[in-house]
Amino acid sequence: MTSLEKAQTAMKALDDKKASDIELLDVSKQTSLGDYFVVASCQSTVQVRACVDEVEEQLEEKGVVVLHKEGYSSGSWVLMDYGDVVVHVMQQEVREFYGIERLWDEAGTAVKADE
Repeated sequence: MTSLEKAQTAMKALDDKKASDIELLDVSKQTSLGDYFVVASCQSTVQVRACVDEVEEQLEEKGVVVLHKEGYSSGSWVLMDYGDVVVHVMQQEVREFYGIERLWDEAGTAVKADE
């Protein structure tokens, strides 16, 4: 499975659980941390965890396991590391505070899930 296919699968899973503002950032030219970052917002801790669980389940069905996951117990910002794809699922106010997209604005235009 390519890194783009992993990212698209994660985006679909997030959309299935009604996450909002799902964006795909191509960071391959800016960092060795991965090729893509997927960023999504949720309204509550419960929704963050449901989204993370769905991403993990859909990727596992395709034979892809998460290498590292942190933040699940707090539920305000969960980072899922798939090697070439990093998924950030966070509560809306946390996302607004940290402005992760601004940190990676050289990544080019972010792609929304519905595009």
